Amino acid sequence: MSRKAPRRGSGRGGAQRYPRSVRVGQTLREIIADELVRIGDERLEFVTVTGIDVDDELNRAHVYFDSLEGPDGDDAIIEALDEHRVRLQSSIARQIRAKKTPILDFRADDALRAAERIDEILRDDRRREAD
Repeated sequence: MSRKAPRRGSGRGGAQRYPRSVRVGQTLREIIADELVRIGDERLEFVTVTGIDVDDELNRAHVYFDSLEGPDGDDAIIEALDEHRVRLQSSIARQIRAKKTPILDFRADDALRAAERIDEILRDDRRREAD
């Protein structure tokens, strides 16, 4: 009676599998961040891509960003990103293997800013208690 050892990478067990949309989102984040450096638009100098949510069909990608300018500069940043959307999507199309390239939608990362605001409130609270 001979028993065959299970094949590696046969699907079940082993390493954690991530949805394709998450893997594509991570790749898009790297590509977009690299391309923003190459663009050379001064409105985008201090912009950081904080995350990307890609829908399961890979039709749309919400690109979340933050900037040193804070909420005051969001409109100008979104305008600049919209102007460079075609270039960003072309760069993505060249670098990923997919039948289609998701349409990019740019949004300020409000969750990150809310966390920063909470941190600021807690620091102020600690200062008042120390005085």
